[in-house]
Amino acid sequence: MVDRRLRSQLLVKLAARSPLGAASLSAACLLLFAGIARATEPETAAPPRLGPDPAVYRQVVDRGIAYLVERGQAPDGSFSGEGTIGITALAVAALLQNGKTLDDPAVRGGLAFIERHAQPDGGIYFPGTYYKNYETSIAMMCLHQADAERYRQIIENAERFVKGIQWDESEDQTPADFAYGGAGYGRHRRPDLSNTAFLIDALRSIGRGPDDPAIQKALIFVSRCQNLETEHNTTPFAAKNPDGGFYYTPAAGGQSMAGTTPTGGLRSYGSMTYAGLKSMIYAGLTADDPRVKAARDWIAKNYDLESNPGLGQQGLYYYYHTFAKTMDALGEPLFTDAAGKSHDWRAELFDALRKRQRPDGSWVNEADRWMEGDPNLVTAYSLMALSYCRP
Repeated sequence: MVDRRLRSQLLVKLAARSPLGAASLSAACLLLFAGIARATEPETAAPPRLGPDPAVYRQVVDRGIAYLVERGQAPDGSFSGEGTIGITALAVAALLQNGKTLDDPAVRGGLAFIERHAQPDGGIYFPGTYYKNYETSIAMMCLHQADAERYRQIIENAERFVKGIQWDESEDQTPADFAYGGAGYGRHRRPDLSNTAFLIDALRSIGRGPDDPAIQKALIFVSRCQNLETEHNTTPFAAKNPDGGFYYTPAAGGQSMAGTTPTGGLRSYGSMTYAGLKSMIYAGLTADDPRVKAARDWIAKNYDLESNPGLGQQGLYYYYHTFAKTMDALGEPLFTDAAGKSHDWRAELFDALRKRQRPDGSWVNEADRWMEGDPNLVTAYSLMALSYCRP
C-alpha cells in the first residue's frame, strides 16, 4: 500500500500543475480522504454459522447410516430381530430422515417387515409383546413418513388401535383419575409419560392437531406428570417437589425413575421433562402458559449434554433424541440457560454425539438400561437426533 503522506504530496504537486489549481486539490483531497476512510473501515462480519460444520456433519451421519445398512439389518428386513418392531421402525425412520428414499433396499426391507406385522386389531406389533403402544406409534410415524398414501389403511387402523388402548372412558377411567388420558404398556398396565409422549408424537405425525380428543385427553395426563401445582394438577406429588420438571407417572401410586425426595416427592429428570414439554407444545400450549414456562425454566437450570439430568448416563440416547425434538419444537436457534449463557444447541448436540460415535459408525450406551446396549436402537436414536442438527 502507498504511504498516505506520500500520496498527499503527490496530489499537491498534481494540483499545482493543474489549470484548476485549488479546486483540483480540494477534489483530490476528497478522493484521498474517501480512500483512506474505506481502507480503515472495519469489514462487516459475516453472520455466525449455527449448527455443526457441514462436511463433518455429513461424515458422522454417513458412518451411522452405513452401520445400520451394512451391519444392523437382518435378511428379513428387521433390525435387532423378529420381536422388535419398534427398533426396526426407528431405524427405518432414521434412514428416511437422513436422506434415504423408498428406492433404498434397506428402507424397502424394513418397511416390508413392519407391514407384515400389522395385526387384525389394527396394532403393529409382535404377538406377545408388552410394547404394543410404543411399537404401533413408532410404526405409524415411520409408515406415514415413508409413503402416507400407500400405507393409508394400515395407518388408519393403527390410529384406532392406539386410541383404543388409551386410558379413558373405555378403560372405566374418568378425568378425575390420575391414569386418565395416558398411554401405557397395554390394558391393565398403568400409563406413563414416555408411552404417552410417543402416542402424541404419532398422532401429530399423521396430521392430528391439538383439537384431537385423544391429544387433549393425553394433555390431562401429561400435566399431572409435572412437578407444578396448578388447576391442571392436583396430585399429591406436585407440592412436594415444585421444580417444574417432569417424572414418569402419577398413576398407581406414582413413580419417578430418578427416585423420590426426602419429603416423598417424585424427582424430575431430563428425558421426561423434555418429553413433557414437547408434548405440551404439540398439544397446543403456548409459551405464556405457566406449565410451559415452568418446564422451560427447569430445562434452563439443568441444561446438559453430558448426561441425562437426574439419571446420569442411563437413558442418555433416548434423552438426546427427545432433547432434539423438543428444542426443534421450541423454535429457538439459540437457547439461553439460567446463567444467561447462550447455546448453539445443534452444534453442541452434534459434538456430544460425534465424540461418542464408535469406530464402526454405531453408538451404544455402556449404561445398558432401557435396551440402550443395543447398537441398532442407539444408532437409530442418534441419527434421529442428528437429523435436527443439520447446519
